[in-house]
Amino acid sequence: MSGPLDGIRVVELAGIGPGPHAAGILAGMGADVLRVARDAAGVDDDPLLHGRRSLVADLRDLEQLERVRGLIDVADVLVEGFRPGVTERLVYARMTGWGQGGPRVADAGHDLNYLAPTGALHAIGRASGRPVPPLNLVADYGGGSMLLLTGVLAALVERAASGAGQVVDVAMIDGVAQLLAPTYAMLKQGMWRDERQANPLDGGLACYDTYTCADGRWVAVGALEPQFWAVLTERLGLDAAVLPDRFDTGKAEELRAVLAEVFARRTRDEWAAEFLGTDGCVTPVLSLEEAADDPQLAARGTLRRRDGRIEAAPAPRFSRTPSPGNGDAALVDFASAETAWPARPAPTGSPAWT
Repeated sequence: MSGPLDGIRVVELAGIGPGPHAAGILAGMGADVLRVARDAAGVDDDPLLHGRRSLVADLRDLEQLERVRGLIDVADVLVEGFRPGVTERLVYARMTGWGQGGPRVADAGHDLNYLAPTGALHAIGRASGRPVPPLNLVADYGGGSMLLLTGVLAALVERAASGAGQVVDVAMIDGVAQLLAPTYAMLKQGMWRDERQANPLDGGLACYDTYTCADGRWVAVGALEPQFWAVLTERLGLDAAVLPDRFDTGKAEELRAVLAEVFARRTRDEWAAEFLGTDGCVTPVLSLEEAADDPQLAARGTLRRRDGRIEAAPAPRFSRTPSPGNGDAALVDFASAETAWPARPAPTGSPAWT
């Protein structure tokens, strides 16, 4: 299994967050990823580094810098996550939080900071509370690494036609804005209120929320459509005809109290069994440890246990060129890296971004 990116060489200048996340996904698709780091930290025990070789190099040392640039010259992609100005002499896919200009361009930040000015953080959480940090899934990985992957793969496709590379400029705030595009559209159309827990998909409706069960664990309910709502209420033993309108936000708390009282009668797993194989849109809320043993995820092989840890299988999946997945991490020196990547002519044009 060589993967759809077999033969593509990627230099990853070590960083944190979306850069290494994206590089790991590229490696899982079969790309040959060489990670350049200032030290060997994490190579032996960080599962996010699996699937690629790590080269320790001091980029302040001119000789080592030139050797790294030599590897970049025979690569197809360069991924880095420094602030603008750090690697301007190189050619690369650029990953930043704020982009390449503007008043915050030199400011440090994390996922939460990049969510805040886009409106996304304002929209997440309960109406009576503070905005809730959604882990670091939205800006770092959704708006960051996923957008970087899209840009890199699109540029590789375009290079096949033009023979020329290009800079892929990825800013996490841009990615978050793209993810919010449907929400912005609904806001303009009057279908979204600019406040928390006042909308169909933010906990504003009782039919799209989470509920506590008899054992203190939770189930997720997503019965928006009428046919799903009919199954939900029937399985709960409720008469839908006498219940408040599920889309009436003014009666959401009344309906939520009814559903909460019923779900509290049985355990999470009892409710999961009740709704398995139905269109009631009720699923158990699993912990990270439990997720690895979920029957659906296990059937697909979405998660696997390896050496005492849980890791995700490569995604997406390809019918003709299945991804090989990530092997173990390996520490290499300049000589072995340069031997593994000899100079080569590009199929069409330059092999490196220009």
